[in-house]
Amino acid sequence: MKLRDLLDIGELGLRLLSGEHALDRPIRWVYLTELVETGRYLSGNELVLTGLIGPQLRECPEALVEELVDAGATALGVGLSVQDEVPGRVREACARSGLPLVEVPRELSFGTISEVVTRRLTAERAAGLATVLGRHRRLISSVAEGSGLRRVFELTRAELGRACWVVSPTGRVITGPGRDLPEPVRLAAEYLTAGRLPHVVNGVNGADGAGGGSYTLLPVNTRAAHRVAGWFLVCEGALVDVPEESRESAYELAALTALERARLEEGHRVERRLLNALLDPAVAEPAEVAARMRACGLDPERRFVAVACEFGGADDGVAVLRELMPEAAAVTALEGEAVTVVPDADPDLVERLRASVALLETALVRERLTVGVSAPAAGPSLLRGAVEEARHTRRLASARRTGRAHVVTSDEIHSHALLLATVPDGVRRSFRDRLLAPLQVYDTEHHSDLVRTLTAFLDNSGSWNRCAGQLHLHVNTLRYRIRRIEELTGRDLSTLEDRVDFFLALRAM
Repeated sequence: MKLRDLLDIGELGLRLLSGEHALDRPIRWVYLTELVETGRYLSGNELVLTGLIGPQLRECPEALVEELVDAGATALGVGLSVQDEVPGRVREACARSGLPLVEVPRELSFGTISEVVTRRLTAERAAGLATVLGRHRRLISSVAEGSGLRRVFELTRAELGRACWVVSPTGRVITGPGRDLPEPVRLAAEYLTAGRLPHVVNGVNGADGAGGGSYTLLPVNTRAAHRVAGWFLVCEGALVDVPEESRESAYELAALTALERARLEEGHRVERRLLNALLDPAVAEPAEVAARMRACGLDPERRFVAVACEFGGADDGVAVLRELMPEAAAVTALEGEAVTVVPDADPDLVERLRASVALLETALVRERLTVGVSAPAAGPSLLRGAVEEARHTRRLASARRTGRAHVVTSDEIHSHALLLATVPDGVRRSFRDRLLAPLQVYDTEHHSDLVRTLTAFLDNSGSWNRCAGQLHLHVNTLRYRIRRIEELTGRDLSTLEDRVDFFLALRAM
């Protein structure tokens, strides 16, 4: 109900003394008062009625007007129960502040006004509820018929005259009403750093360069545990200033978007199973690997790149990597890490990843987001090596670099770990077993610690005293164990070559 609607009810006899410019202000409720300090009890858009009975009000009506303006009241109504006309000081204060002033005739009670307004608001809300329910049925029908979110957002814009978009944390527009969203990356940054949601962003530049637009950001509640793994809804305008049915529609859109995303995630399960089958270490035949690559949308004859990501739990990590790599046909999780393989078709892949991760980093407080990228490779036999290279790159970067978020390529990490990662699993196992199997068998049969002793000896660079101290052994006991290791393996730990072989075999475990 608007102020204009109330004044148009002729039988009430209300008279507007000032504030013709604000006739379209909404009336949300009626509040009666005889106190100067009234603002603390108001929530905004109230019609405040007073008889100016209290001595403080008569002595300082300007204070009441100032309180009402600060609280966002719609208008002030003054009854003529104890005076013949509205005092001049009240008229002047309202005119000066722009607060509409209404004269209430002596014979009209405040209770009657409150009853009329309540009855009108109830009728409007009932009509609004019927409209919302009808729109809800149309939106649900559109989704059930398989029209997708795009059609839902077009319907919403047509019925409410308000455009909405679904946006990812990196500023990627998922869907909308068929109109470009201005400054999506800025809105994504606002979403990631907002203290609470909903959040209103002002001064957004439009496509024509004109500024001053306002947009409201709402969360799309899904199973994601963190904002960087979720989507959000952008609505045109500040929803605090719109009718309740428009706000309800926005929340309804967010709920429908959450349902649609859950449906999409269910669809990703098939792709995830295909990628898991491709990365199964039990499949070693190049022809079989090539067939599974084709099932995942990868051409075995073309170069590819592997990407690994870790953030929070496995599900959030998969969601973040899928957002960082929208071109990926499938993303899966290996031992808590999200991984994917994509064609080597984007020369700016790393720069794009770094820009997106830098944006997501603004929302990280205690969490870490690390991404590893392998070197380009080609051929089925190198696929798993590329995945392991990306995973080792990510782990080494996570261990060696500070900060909340990193994107690191294998070219930036120089370590034996990457060398081992690129070696086929069968070759790595064979090399490890030839050197260490005799020690493992001996340890099992004699309950000894030869493998542990060897590890400590190499970690201490062959220093007898430091190694003995670490293992709490006498040096002679240590010498006996090293001699036994050499006898069982046929190697000489006094030579650098054999020490390197043992070191790599241990790391290959």
